[in-house]
Parts: sequence; C-alpha cells; structure tokens
Amino acid sequence: MVATLSLGSSALFLLAISASSESVVVDEKYLKFPPNFLLGAASAAYQIEGAWNVSDKGESVWDHFTHLKGNRIFNNTNGDVAADSYHKYKDDVALLKNIGFKSYRFSVSWPRILPTGFANQVSKDGVQYYHNLIDELLKNDIEPLMTLYHWDHPQIIEDAGGWMNGEMVDWFGDYARVIYREFGSKVKKFIPINEPISFCKNGYSHGKEAPGKSLHGIGEYLCMHNVVKAHARAYRIYEAEFKQTQKGQVGFLINLWAYMPKTPADQNAADISFEFNVGWTMHPIYSKEGDYPAVMKTMIAKKSKEQGYLRSRLPTFTPDEIKYIRGASDFLAVNHYTARLITLGNTGKVPSHENDMGVVEIIDKSWKTSASEWLLVVPEGFRYILRQLAQHYGNPPMYITENGVSDRGSLNDDERIEYFREYLKQMHLAVYEDGVNSSNNARFGIVSVDFNDPERPRTWKKSASWWNKVITDGKIDQ
Repeated sequence: MVATLSLGSSALFLLAISASSESVVVDEKYLKFPPNFLLGAASAAYQIEGAWNVSDKGESVWDHFTHLKGNRIFNNTNGDVAADSYHKYKDDVALLKNIGFKSYRFSVSWPRILPTGFANQVSKDGVQYYHNLIDELLKNDIEPLMTLYHWDHPQIIEDAGGWMNGEMVDWFGDYARVIYREFGSKVKKFIPINEPISFCKNGYSHGKEAPGKSLHGIGEYLCMHNVVKAHARAYRIYEAEFKQTQKGQVGFLINLWAYMPKTPADQNAADISFEFNVGWTMHPIYSKEGDYPAVMKTMIAKKSKEQGYLRSRLPTFTPDEIKYIRGASDFLAVNHYTARLITLGNTGKVPSHENDMGVVEIIDKSWKTSASEWLLVVPEGFRYILRQLAQHYGNPPMYITENGVSDRGSLNDDERIEYFREYLKQMHLAVYEDGVNSSNNARFGIVSVDFNDPERPRTWKKSASWWNKVITDGKIDQ
C-alpha cells in the first residue's frame, strides 16, 4: 500500500479583516506573497512518528483505540509504525528543506514525554527525540511550531475520565510546564491543543474516534469545558513562568468550516451555527465579556429544560474562570478545509450539540468533491470565514495551520494543486482586499510513503514540486 505523509503547506504571516465584496477576480499583484510570508508544513505525532512502544513510551488513547478489535480504522490499520518519522526525522526535515518550506508544525506525543501520564516521570529518551528533531529543523533554517496535544493523551488519563474529568486541567498544565521547560529555549511558538471541537465531538459524543465514547449532549460539552480551561492553564503557566525569559508565544487553535446562509433569509441560522461552532471556543477567549456565547447558553438551557433535565447540559464558568480564560492567547491558529450552507431545521441525536443548534447543514451539488466524503472544495468559503473571524474577534494575528484536500494517493495530484491555488487566492483576497491578519498551513499529503516497504521510502508528489515552484517564485501561479 502506498500512503501519503502528512506534510502540508503552511504559510505563517499576519492579516487584518474588514467587510468587502466577494469578488473572485484576482489581480496579478494579489498572487504575490508578502516579503514576511513564511511557508511551511504540518504533521501530527500519532499520524507520522510510529515507534508506538519504543523505549519507555506509555500507551496513548489512540494506541489503545486502534488495537481493539472491530475495524475501528479502515482495514484495521494503526499508527504503530506509520511513516516511521521517529527513526526517519532527518529524511523528513531534508524533504522540508528541499521543497523550500521555512516552518514545520509538529505535535508532541504526551505519553512519549510522560510515560505514566503524569509529571512524576519524564522520559529522557522522549525528550531527546524532540530535541533531535528541533535541532535538525533549526540547523536547516526551518522554524519549529510545536503543538502540545494532537488527540493522543495517555490511556491511563483516559481511564481516569480523560477530558470529562475536571482534574485534566491540572494534569495538562503539568505536562505543558514540562514542555516549556524542556523546549522553550528553542521553540518560540506553542499551540497547546489541536482541534478541540473534533475530538470532543468525535471522541466523546459520536464515538467514532478515540476514546470512542458516545455520550451525546453531555460528553462534548464536558470535554470542551475542560479543554478551554486547560488551554488557559497552559497559557497562564507560560505567561507567568516562561514568557519573560523565553520570549515566545502561546496561541489558541480552532478548526472550523465556513457556515454560509443557504439564502439571504437564512442569515440568522448561519449566525447561530457560527456561535455554536466558532463562538463555543472563541467567545470565552477572544470576546470582551468572555464566557460562552449568549445564544448557546439560552438555547441549550431551553432544550435541556424541555428534555427534563434539572439544569442546562452546558457547564458553567465561574466569574474567576471567565476572567482567567479571557485573553489567554497571543495568536489564533486556524484549521480550515471546507464549507456548508446553513438553514433552520432539526438534525442530530437528542440531545446533542447538533440538535441543540436547530440548524441543518447543506452541501451545494455544484461543489467539487474529494476523497473524503465530508470535504467539498469551496475556496470562497475560506475568505468568508477569515473575514468573519476578524470582524467578530478584533482581527487577531492568525496563522492558517491546516488547509488542504485528500485524494486517492496519486503522485500526479493535479486536483490538490488546484485546491491550493484557489484557496491561496481567496486567502490573498482576504489579506489584500479585506485587510485580514493571517497565515497558511496545508495538509493531506504532498509526499507519498510506501507502507509496503519497511524502509518507508518517500516520493514527491506533483503538488510538492508545485509548492517548490511557488516558494521559489514567491507567488501563486495563475
């Protein structure tokens, strides 16, 4: 089997948004990257490292989930070996260097650093591996961007309740402190938690991903409540103990689609969808008043009462927590792939986050498809959501940390090139015409890895060559 290594294209640079028309005509000047635009790639520990039981590494929740019977992952595959980047990190850094990328966002495996899950034992081998990777990046003039958590917390932590246990805030804070202490002299940008909406809903409500729990209407809200507090804890620890000496930054990451009204009459539905999907995590950190969006609190409380609950299923922040969380981010990291049209209606299990919204997500049949059923190609949605973020949350510095499209593994991946080209054009329109403050990081494999070969050889896809040219020329081709 030939698979793809998740080395994507990431542009690290800052924007500023104001309302404008949705013109899709791109002036030649808009195709050029600004001088300070830093292009890079992204990966995740479980998806790329392998070496799942090397040295004293503990079992992660994804190790446990994929080793259980039941074809939980396509063809019962797992990340035991993956692309074997644990042993081949120098090859991967060489790929980044040869393509021309200047930054690399990677995640740290929590149980590789803390084998017991807790800070009572720090793995010397685990710490050394990431030092080796970081040193190799710096030696090749590639800036490291470190994600502390990409869904692979220790299984022992999950046995204790995982993200539904309020103690997770302290446990994650302890882990973050170890990371800052060990790597903060070399790494200057940290993202504590990757895509909280994805793992809170898929892991604790839908049951489709690790840890595989189906506690819809309860689990996703408990998970997110602790995630937001854990992010703030990680930020405040850096702010109080490390920022003055290390002089780095800690940002918040959100994954989102563009939630666009099906018709002009559906604007209210789209606004509700935005608050439930974006405001859920952004409002506590980036709004002036903090806390969850008012529409979420009102609608979930109403639905909970109608369903016979004695109190709202949405947990409550204390006044001190609201103050502690608000402003806990130096930059906004954005993962964006696709879009949906929104109208009023009912969907999802009762109770659930989907059902609480009272809206329906629709796909336009004219949108191009991809190898992933959920991922439709909607470039105009990229500009739309970037402008919304800037307008709603004071135009914070943004890094586009994930963006890309999946395919069936072809080396001649022209559709991926077209996706990148059109999405980058829309991002440049957001920058140049709307005044947005942003950066870009695309994934879904521009390098092919042959999983049938124990040496895991890497081969450039056509899109890797395209990115090499884009970086060399400093602009998007027409």
